Amino acid sequence: MKTLMLMRHAKSSHDDSSLTDFDRPLNERGKADAEEMGKRLVKNNIKPSILISSPAKRTLKTAKHVASNLGIKESDILLEYDMYDASIQDLLHVIRNIDDEKRSAMLFGHNPAFTGLISYLTHTPIENLPTAGIATIALPVQTWKQVAEKCGELIWIDFPKKPSS
Repeated sequence: MKTLMLMRHAKSSHDDSSLTDFDRPLNERGKADAEEMGKRLVKNNIKPSILISSPAKRTLKTAKHVASNLGIKESDILLEYDMYDASIQDLLHVIRNIDDEKRSAMLFGHNPAFTGLISYLTHTPIENLPTAGIATIALPVQTWKQVAEKCGELIWIDFPKKPSS
């Protein structure tokens, strides 16, 4: 059994029109939401075996906020360049290449690919994974290479505007 967590980057700033999409930072709400979601993971005793992030500035900063809350060093976040502007197939490639010693993985990335991947992997299509939203998928597989369409079950979804339980 493997567990996959997908976290969409927190809210980003559009204040500086000279920045490329890749270089947009988190805005103040985004920073607070990333912190809040990290705290919710701690509260629920969730600590993934590995963190993998898109290198986009807002996404990596989201991952760093979460890692800090989980007691994971920033240097332990793996950067995966294929996760920026990714397709579902790009994300599957990343997932299928996770070390099988890792029982759980948390990916930090972007929509629409993350919302599409949730629907692809589970029997629970969702309309939208909100910014800073986290979806947790149980995968009844022995190896990450076995991850395939409709093989998982959506077991938890949380986002900043959802009341914490």
